[in-house]
Amino acid sequence: MGEVKFAVRRAGPGDGDVLGAIHAAAWEAAYAPFFTPGFAAAGISSRRARWHARLAAQDSTILLAEGDGRPMAMSVFRPSSTTPGLAEILSFYSHPDSWGTGVAAALMTGTLEHLRADGVTRTHLWTLRDTPRSRRFYTKAGFTESGATRPYDFGDGNPLAQVEYERGC
Repeated sequence: MGEVKFAVRRAGPGDGDVLGAIHAAAWEAAYAPFFTPGFAAAGISSRRARWHARLAAQDSTILLAEGDGRPMAMSVFRPSSTTPGLAEILSFYSHPDSWGTGVAAALMTGTLEHLRADGVTRTHLWTLRDTPRSRRFYTKAGFTESGATRPYDFGDGNPLAQVEYERGC
């Protein structure tokens, strides 16, 4: 069996359903256990349906990573709304079926290359404190904790702790 080659490209208007499928599956696997079953189900449904509008808004850059022609992972980034001069990675998800394939690393490389090409020198992101898989990934990708934390309410009135990570592009 040969090594899978990954391609990273900008998501286009026809990619809303694919982005929704990746986001919903990854969110369900990583985040749903933090919520009541009803709230988690609504969150999964919402994540499946929101991407056509996000693509139309064009308020951020959305990349899609594919392996063997199959969409596997996505990233969303734009200039930081809280830290001038930095970019912020708002979303970074890979479908659970692709975990361990290397697609997330390929997507992060593509994301950072895109940011560098836009003249960005540093980026940051927030992830849940209690998601060790994502925290290990960001550390392996060269991010370090900034020391900042914040509560984040997904809408159920029970904020979860997030930690901030930063790195140069």
